[in-house]
This record gives sequence, C-alpha cells and structure tokens, in this order.
Amino acid sequence: MSSTPRRYRRSAALALAVPLIALTACAAPESSASTAYEDWDAVLEDAEGQTVQLWMYGGDDQGNAYVDDILAPAVAEYGVTLERVPVTDTADALNRVFTEIQAGRDDGTVDLIWVNGDNFRTGKEADAWLCGWTDLLPSMAATDPDDPLLQSDFGTPVDGCEAPWQKAQFTLAYNAEAIPNPPTTLAGVLDWAEANPGRFTYPAPPDFTGSVFVREVLASVSGGADEVPAAYSDEAFDELSPALYDRLSELAPSLWRGGDTYPANEAELGQLFADRQIDITMTYGPATLTDLVADGTYPPETTVLPLEDGTVGNASFLGLPANSDSVAGAMVVANVALSVEQQVAKAQPDVWGQFTVLDIESLSDADRELFDTLPESPVVPGYEVLSENAHGELAAEWVPALDEGWRTGVLDR
Repeated sequence: MSSTPRRYRRSAALALAVPLIALTACAAPESSASTAYEDWDAVLEDAEGQTVQLWMYGGDDQGNAYVDDILAPAVAEYGVTLERVPVTDTADALNRVFTEIQAGRDDGTVDLIWVNGDNFRTGKEADAWLCGWTDLLPSMAATDPDDPLLQSDFGTPVDGCEAPWQKAQFTLAYNAEAIPNPPTTLAGVLDWAEANPGRFTYPAPPDFTGSVFVREVLASVSGGADEVPAAYSDEAFDELSPALYDRLSELAPSLWRGGDTYPANEAELGQLFADRQIDITMTYGPATLTDLVADGTYPPETTVLPLEDGTVGNASFLGLPANSDSVAGAMVVANVALSVEQQVAKAQPDVWGQFTVLDIESLSDADRELFDTLPESPVVPGYEVLSENAHGELAAEWVPALDEGWRTGVLDR
C-alpha cells in the first residue's frame, strides 16, 4: 500500500493549487442551454450521435462498473455514446475544463463531471459550468424541489448548474470482533484511538474522506455541529480551528504508525481495515460495505457505527462544463442517470448501493415498489437510520481552509 508520507503530501497539495488559482480568473464562453433548447425533443434530436465524456473519480470499482455496464448501455438507446474518464481527483477534471476555456476552446473535451463541494464552487465562481439547464430534464420532476441537499451544494446555490445524482452519508464502521464495546460519539472514537495505539487512522486531507473526518472532529470539539456556522468567515475559522488542530495533534502519536504517515485516500484506509491493521474505517458510501463483507475483503464482523452526534450528509451531482461540445448528449446522460430505472439499479447493493436523490413519496405506486423491494443489507442499515441526527455540510469555503490548516497545524507540526 502506498500511504502518504508527510513530505509527499505537501508537494502534492502545492502542485494542485497552482492551476486552480490561475483558473478562477478565466471567463467561460457565452452559451446557455436554457436559451439553446426550448424543449426536450430538441435536446433528444441534437444528442443523437454525440459522444459524452464523463470525468469521474476512478477509484471506486463498483461505480466504474455501474457506469460502464448499466448507464452507458441505457444512454446508447438514445444514440449517445458514454465514455468514462477516470481521475484520481475531481480537481483534475476541472483543471482540464479551465485550461481549455483559457485556450479559447468552445469544443471542450469534458462533457460531464461527477462533482460537489469546493470543486463545484470553484467552477461556478469562474463561470465554468453551464447553468439553467436542469429544469429541462424530465426526470427532475421526481425530485423534491424543497430538498435542501439538492438546492445547495456545500452552501453554494445549485441554480440549475448541476443535476443531482446521488446522496451520501458519512459513516464509520468497525470490526466488532476487535471492539466489543464500541464508542457512541466521535469524541469517544478519538478517546478509543488513544486507548488503543496504532489501531486507528484517517486519510490525509485534501482527500475527501479525510477532509470530512476533519470537519466532523471540528463539530465535535466545538460542542456539536450547530456550534459551527455553515457560512465561512475568517473570524469563525480563527475562533474554532485551534481546538481542532490541537485535538488532532494530540491524537497523532496514537494513530497507525504513530501518525508519521497517513493513508492517501479511502481505498488505502479500507485496505488497512481489510488487513486487520486497524479496527475502524470510514466512508461516504456505506452501501459499498455490503459487498466488501460478502466477498471476504472486510472482516465478517464489520458493523456500521452510528454516532449519537450524527454525521454529515450531502448530495453529489453531474456538472456540465460551459464549453462542452456535446451539451445535448450530456443532458440526456444526466436525465437517464436520474431516471427511476437507473436510480433503482444504482441502489442495488450488488451494483453500487448508492442512495437515491428522488423523492420516493412522490413516485407512482409501481415506481415506489421498485425501491421498496430493494434487498436489505445484513451490514448496512437503511438511509433513514444512517441519516438520523445528520447535519449538513459546511460552506465549501471551509474545506480548503480546514485542509490547509490541517497541513500546517497537524501534518507539519
């Protein structure tokens, strides 16, 4: 396993920062799907024959297989060819968009990006997303227009600049054979880690799993999620972050390998859990636990750890770059991905097990039954249980600030 030594992480973070800084000042081509298309039939007509490149995190085998084997054949029925472009970091996809926009290209090679959070905010501030197009998608009618997770992405209004794809709930899981009496709060998890040196760690931010763990610790040391203002301000950061970094620095010597190195991402953390080197793992996609236990990768005693203080929940989306040369095709892919049939298929535990963004109560009886008959996982409780006491994401501006503070306040301390 290639874990993340301190020196490497700093270099990687700096290398990523350069293009993003340059790109935020670029101007997108003038175009708007909302004015280009007045009805869905026109979209379908233009989409036929187009090839859509979907750039997405490539480290999730189930997600890759779902797109290749289920979503791509479904959109092919509309004459659209879907090509998945794997990336290690969503920022890589956004950087490509920015580079092409800066070069004046209106025939961009990136047609859709699986995105949320700070990457969405950064793209929106640079006018890199096509906006006002999602209302044209027929499948949007099955979503709840008042669902806060679909209206705001880490505090950034969605404004029709991305189509909802799936919901996520940050979840911890533990090996019940190794931990017969698990903690029930996040503070208790940190105390348990100190009482059991070397049996716990977390991915190094800015990896998204490590990043959300840091935000959860921020809520814990601040007295609860309600004590951290969702909107970012330097004043709030300066007031609240010292306790966070002090607590994580105190914890570091008790981590796996004494905190001298951290897993680079969720996959590496999961491998440590699979190898029984650690006893607790964490994920934004808990449904994947089912297959990992079933195929023997994870211990058979793997159990989801509900926390009394709740965990963060969010939604992820498909963003359409403003300079895509396959706008109609990309809209068709987003619409099919949001359809009842695809949302059900994607929710199957042996497919991808992702939580739907559709409003189940608004569906027809027949469509609702498709969700009701999904097999229950012996490992993972339903979304309604996982999301109990859930809290929303902080504004996207918090993410880079906390990640950078972790680098200087914990990693380099």
